[in-house]
Amino acid sequence: MRAVTWQGKRKVSVDEVPDPTIEQPTDAIIKVTSTNICGSDLHLYEVLGAFMTPGDILGHEPMGVVEEVGSQTGDLAVGDRVVIPFQISCGSCYMCDSSLYTQCETTQVRDQGMGAALFGFSSLYGAVPGGQAEYLRVPQAQFTHIKVPEGPADSRFVYLSDVLPTAWQSVEYAAIPEGGSVTVLGLGPIGDMAARIAAHRGHRVIAVDRVPERLDRARVRGIEVIDLDAVDDIGEEIRAATNGRGTDSVIDAVGMEAHGSPVTKLVQQVTGLLPDALAAPMMQKAGVDRLAALYAAIDIVRRGGTISLIGVYGGMADPLPLLTMFDKQIQLRMGQANVKKWVPDILPLLGEDDPLGVDSFATHELPLEQAPHAYDIFQKKTDGAVKIILKP
Repeated sequence: MRAVTWQGKRKVSVDEVPDPTIEQPTDAIIKVTSTNICGSDLHLYEVLGAFMTPGDILGHEPMGVVEEVGSQTGDLAVGDRVVIPFQISCGSCYMCDSSLYTQCETTQVRDQGMGAALFGFSSLYGAVPGGQAEYLRVPQAQFTHIKVPEGPADSRFVYLSDVLPTAWQSVEYAAIPEGGSVTVLGLGPIGDMAARIAAHRGHRVIAVDRVPERLDRARVRGIEVIDLDAVDDIGEEIRAATNGRGTDSVIDAVGMEAHGSPVTKLVQQVTGLLPDALAAPMMQKAGVDRLAALYAAIDIVRRGGTISLIGVYGGMADPLPLLTMFDKQIQLRMGQANVKKWVPDILPLLGEDDPLGVDSFATHELPLEQAPHAYDIFQKKTDGAVKIILKP
């Protein structure tokens, strides 16, 4: 089959690789019909290469049709149309019973000290082959799937794999009070969708980015926007618009590769030049993130407010202004989205009226073979690239 493989920093290729096969009774094989590029894939493309091996198959946002099932896959059947969550979870352990599917005790990557295994996301999360391919082996398939109806285009449902539940969780964790306000930092796919969900719930949303096309996408949906490059102090700007307090909540949808942290960017770049045997332990024990977005969130949120951190961070030695956080009595929630916890809440919004605009959410739909070009424009934020669907 053809698959998108990691080949080095800022280098992916589409190669012929062996077809996946059933390895365990709980496995299933799906024929992928749509698969997305995620902002998290760009971390592998840029910063986290030390945990990748050339030839690793990328991708964790696929959907398709079941081709084959193992003997212990529950009611999953050949021909079912399914979306595959980005995390692999059994559905029956202590953590899964608590709806903490990203902490599944059956698939935890214990040798790395990490939570549940993820598709296509480095050795840190189990080095499981990903979904940017023609076919995908799904471990723990008795639970790791979401059945969706026939009829609507894939674009209606494919975001259940990651974007929709991740954005939904970010809004839930933000604990925005009724009639309250939220600042969304970063209008990539997750920030964009989080802003839509918060606005749909009736909250005041102030969305911040520096890419004109991304600001325009939010603006046309009636969301207040601020161009980060057009203001001197984003905290002062938002306080001026909120009676001097700041918003009740802030969602950081940027993460480890924020702009505005030149020294840390240099450290990341130098680490990326080291051999993997040196770079990996350095990242795990002394890694630092570009924290401009998180620092901005701490400044922006009102006293007693909540920060929902949904952008991916990977540092182990990040300096935080704990005095300010303590003094402002900030509440902080974070973590990978527990996909299937939120699906029942989201599905009613995927009807014909499409209130979240999922049918037109993708900016690009490209053949799988154009994945290298797709990664390039997504990483560089050119050609209006916000969300890209690949079609095997």
